[in-house]
Amino acid sequence: MKFGIVLKLFLLTTTLCLLITGSIYIGQTIFFKQYYANQKVNELKSSIKSFKKQYLKSNGDVQTIQQLEQDFYRAQNTWITTLDHNGNMKTANDFYVEIKIENKQPNQLLTIPLYHFLKEDDLLKDTPPMSKGDIVDVRTIDKNNISIPFYLYVVQRNSYWINQSMWKNIDNSFQVDNEPYVIKEKLDLYTKYNEGIHQLTGTVQNVRIPDRNDVSSIIYSNSLFMDRINEFQTNLFMDKQNQYETFKTLDYEQNGIKYKLFIDPIKDENGETNYIFSMASLQPVDEAVRMVKDYFVYMIAFVLLLTILASIYYSIKIAKPLLRINDTTRKIAHLDFSERIEYHSKDEIGDLSQNINLLSNTLHSHITQLQQDIEKEKQLENTRKEFISGVSHELKTPLSIMKSCISILKDGVASHKKDYYFEAMEKEVDKMDLLIVDMLELAKYESGTYKMKMEPFFIDKIIDHVCNQLSLEIEKKELTVHKDLATIEVFANQHRIEQVITNYITNAIRYTPVHENIYISTTIEDDQVKVCVENKGTHIPNDQLDKVWERFYRGDTSRQRSEGSTGLGLAISKNILELHGAQYGVVNTSDGVLFYFTLNKNS
Repeated sequence: MKFGIVLKLFLLTTTLCLLITGSIYIGQTIFFKQYYANQKVNELKSSIKSFKKQYLKSNGDVQTIQQLEQDFYRAQNTWITTLDHNGNMKTANDFYVEIKIENKQPNQLLTIPLYHFLKEDDLLKDTPPMSKGDIVDVRTIDKNNISIPFYLYVVQRNSYWINQSMWKNIDNSFQVDNEPYVIKEKLDLYTKYNEGIHQLTGTVQNVRIPDRNDVSSIIYSNSLFMDRINEFQTNLFMDKQNQYETFKTLDYEQNGIKYKLFIDPIKDENGETNYIFSMASLQPVDEAVRMVKDYFVYMIAFVLLLTILASIYYSIKIAKPLLRINDTTRKIAHLDFSERIEYHSKDEIGDLSQNINLLSNTLHSHITQLQQDIEKEKQLENTRKEFISGVSHELKTPLSIMKSCISILKDGVASHKKDYYFEAMEKEVDKMDLLIVDMLELAKYESGTYKMKMEPFFIDKIIDHVCNQLSLEIEKKELTVHKDLATIEVFANQHRIEQVITNYITNAIRYTPVHENIYISTTIEDDQVKVCVENKGTHIPNDQLDKVWERFYRGDTSRQRSEGSTGLGLAISKNILELHGAQYGVVNTSDGVLFYFTLNKNS
């Protein structure tokens, strides 16, 4: 089964486009996600290092640190904060409660960050969760001389809050119930039997809760980020191997969304270890991948449309010229050089078209030359055959006459006419000599190898010269020659044109009756000079006019050889005139026959 080039290009383009599209799709849905995550992590690591440098320059100034955190969020769309060695936010100076402890070191003030306990819903309430003077029950867990509150209960309001990250590390079986007394009973049991858990009672002395419109409150409203801070504090509190001594990058996932946590330990001016804590969401790349999957439906449709347009382009710009080249080369293979490829683009196809045209011209030229050479060879062969045939035919009669004369002389019959027979043989020899000269000359012209040497001369002088040479023959028949000649210079071969004029006038003398007239004239027609020779006498039959130029043609068969004609004069004249590219011909006039030819004027 033969496939056209357009179909092949269409299939190739379609396969290529779909392959590229498929590669892009696989890359964006599989590898791009990981690439994006790596790039995001590297970029955030670099930004955190820059943040770290600015943080060290702040010398612990809270406002400066808050401004750095806000600038980081705007630039990276990523939450960041700084934590002290216990995992508390260093910039949370607007979100805490001060409690005066009564049952442990009286008059001791305990400051508790509220972001470990209060959630976004608590901040949005119209009434504050606690106020000055409220009696509170606080439960703490102590370890390594560190005391971390994990339970707050406001007696007057009968409401409580738990740092669940801390509590889950105490007892994974603990479940949060809605009844405060149930929680209190459980905590009493844990406090009784666990020396690390302590119960404190005190009075609220001061409460700071950020306004919901404050910029600083935005970080507290991000419950997911706050939960991660609480979880980090718990892990830090429970850490036995001090696993956060170096920069850490952790993975976290919630509700199908992946996050990256960055923890960078840093020494403060007191030599204590603080932490830069940051959390970045990878949700944008997931959304981008989902959008890519939907987008590629349209992309594939666009690729198919692009493939069709590309195939049309291939058909017009590539396939069509190639098909045209194929048709042309097929014709060239069959020696048809008439068609040319009209494609002139400046590319390889354009070069190929021009080269094929050049090849066609070259082949056509060489084949034409070869055909001409073959034709010339055929002409030479025909000329040789005709020469041999003509000579054989024309020499047959004189040889027969000479043979008869020799026989008579040899036998001694009519010896008194010996001189007559010798004279007869001499005339036949002269005729044979003239015939051979004419035959050789005609063969030379018909061979196609003879080149005429052109020169300027006056045609009227040549005509006068010929008439003078033939004056005896003219006087013998008592003919009158009328000449109407203009002094005109022509450009031709003088000797050969003289030969043509001699043949024309000799032919006119031969066929003009006694006491009749011959008219010779020259006329100018544009850049041509027309020479006419008209004789009075018998017309040539119309069906014989074209045959007078053939060899051995004689208009008067009764005269044939008696006038000494070889029958080759007009055939020789025809070849001479054709070598000049001249027009010639013969026509019957009212009372005779007119021969003519034309020559170029000398410019």
